[in-house]
Amino acid sequence: MNVPGVRALGVDLGSKRIGIAVSDTSGTIASPLTTVHRSKSKRHDHTEIARLVRDEEAVVVVVGLPLSLDGTHGPAAKAATTEADRLASVVGVPVEMYDERFTTVTAERGMLEAGLDAPARRKVVDKVAAAVMLQAWLDHRRATWTTPIGHT
Repeated sequence: MNVPGVRALGVDLGSKRIGIAVSDTSGTIASPLTTVHRSKSKRHDHTEIARLVRDEEAVVVVVGLPLSLDGTHGPAAKAATTEADRLASVVGVPVEMYDERFTTVTAERGMLEAGLDAPARRKVVDKVAAAVMLQAWLDHRRATWTTPIGHT
C-alpha cells in the first residue's frame, strides 16, 4: 500500500529556542531546517513558525510532545499541548503532536559521534532534535498508514 507523500514541519519547543525541521515532499526524510530564538512574545514566535510553514509549503506541523519517562503528561507536556493549540490557530494547517522523549539525547549522541564540540552542538541541537522527532513521526505514519474509507 502506498502512503501518500506529505511535506511536514517538525517543531521542538524549547524555553529559549524552537528547533525546526522539515521533511522532503515525499514524506520520507526529515532534515534540520533552522532555529527560532524565543522572543518575549509567543505570538511573534508562532508568526515566525507560520512563515516557515508557508515558505516550506508544509501541509502539517508536528510538535514534539515531551511526555514523562513513564509516558504520562507532566507539566512540560501540558505546556506543550497548550502552546501547540495556540500555534494551530496561526499556522493555517493541521497541528499534530508526537512523542519526543529521547530526541535531544539521540541528537546529542549523533553529534558527539560526528565529533562536534559543545559550542557547535549547542548551535544545532534544537533543529537536530526536531528532525529526529519528525523522522520518528514520518516512520510511524508510514508503518501505520491505512487507506481512508472509500479509497483504494
